Amino acid sequence: MGSPVTVALSSGNEGKLAELRALLSELPIELLTVRDILGAPLNVVEDAETLEGNAITKASAACRATGLICIADDSGLEVDALGGRPGVRSARFAHDRATDAENNAELLRALEDAEGDKRAARFRCVLALASPWALDDVQIVEGRVEGTISRDPRGSGGFGYDPLFLVQDHDGRSMAELSESEKNAISHRAQAVRGIVPVLLRVIAAQYDEAERIAGGR
Repeated sequence: MGSPVTVALSSGNEGKLAELRALLSELPIELLTVRDILGAPLNVVEDAETLEGNAITKASAACRATGLICIADDSGLEVDALGGRPGVRSARFAHDRATDAENNAELLRALEDAEGDKRAARFRCVLALASPWALDDVQIVEGRVEGTISRDPRGSGGFGYDPLFLVQDHDGRSMAELSESEKNAISHRAQAVRGIVPVLLRVIAAQYDEAERIAGGR
């Protein structure tokens, strides 16, 4: 298929970048952040009320700014006892510039009186793919993993809420206690990536077909 295609990732989160690079490592692409490409971050207002809305907004903005195929991720933790919160505000649950530790502490405070099934939760990931050849047709896929919220952090891997999220059917281990290969097999982001791969391959194939058509017409 030729040399790797550069794909932009609309995220500055190093944890997400590392996961996505690992999950997409077998594809003929070079995944770079928008900052890598533009030399500066792209400021996008994430004010949608859903993960889908934010992912589409970020993918479209990055695609227009770079002229490249762009993937954007919006992920969140939904807790039943909190009515689905923190949801779209997962990265800003404690406050707008919260660290992972602050968000985890705020979640534990909010769930202090919750017992049993009320601590049920899920991680959701929505990936949006925007192409410069079809900016009005942003593709989205979703992945999710079910679990419960622990009363104490467990494990040292992962990022975000991983130390508090006990993965369903995984012997009571938190997401932060899973090996990288285990996490990449079952995580919400891994599931979303598996869904976006065929979409990405179709877009890349269309890009090569268009390039060959233009070259043949010269």
